[in-house]
Amino acid sequence: MFYDDDLKELFRQVEAGNLDVERAVECAREASFKDLGFAKVDNDRSMRVGYPEVIFCPGKTAEQVRDIVAYMMTRKTNILATKATREIYSEVLSICGDAQFNETAGTITIERYSNEIPDSYIAVVTAGTSDLPVAEEAAITAEIFGNRVERIFDVGVAGIHRLFSKIDVIKCAKVVIVVAGMEGALASVIGGLIDKPVIAVPTSIGYGASFGGLAALLAMLNSCAGGVAVVNIDNGFGAGCMANTINKLK
Repeated sequence: MFYDDDLKELFRQVEAGNLDVERAVECAREASFKDLGFAKVDNDRSMRVGYPEVIFCPGKTAEQVRDIVAYMMTRKTNILATKATREIYSEVLSICGDAQFNETAGTITIERYSNEIPDSYIAVVTAGTSDLPVAEEAAITAEIFGNRVERIFDVGVAGIHRLFSKIDVIKCAKVVIVVAGMEGALASVIGGLIDKPVIAVPTSIGYGASFGGLAALLAMLNSCAGGVAVVNIDNGFGAGCMANTINKLK
């Protein structure tokens, strides 16, 4: 999709003789997506939905991620890669010294411009310290998309008194991401205490009967607290995206 200002500028370049017709056609085609052979980078996504394409690293080689990043760096966009490894980070770092790696979250970020940040904020709450990787993925996703995030960690139901020391911060958030494994009860508890939307993220943390997060997922889906929505197991990125959308509603 080509937008009016971009199209006018393209025509001006052709009229001035700075761009030949064949290259102009290629630029117009590339406005929608760029075909790298092994990947088609969605250049239009930020205009459509408010945030750029994000690189999901599992299943891609380190070289493929590096090449996608190299192309994205030719455009005005912030870059986020999720579920990344240190090997992938090393490849990205070879072409961009500004790339940041959060080993806990498994994220690579390259911030190339500043977003307008709303006055409101997103709270990211975890039941336990073991839930931190998923919570950090959610928090970093929300931050690179232009949000302020308040992190509240290790306040699960096994020591529920810890939650109440932070309840005012949670209540004042515009949207709350609750990350929990085991039996996933924290989302229901918070959902029953606040009047803000809760995005519940089940994690794969737990003993054998947790079935890799399925127990927490089912508990959250069956929550009796209104206002609780659920994303997939370990999907911190999805929670961060949804929280970003809610936080930027006027």
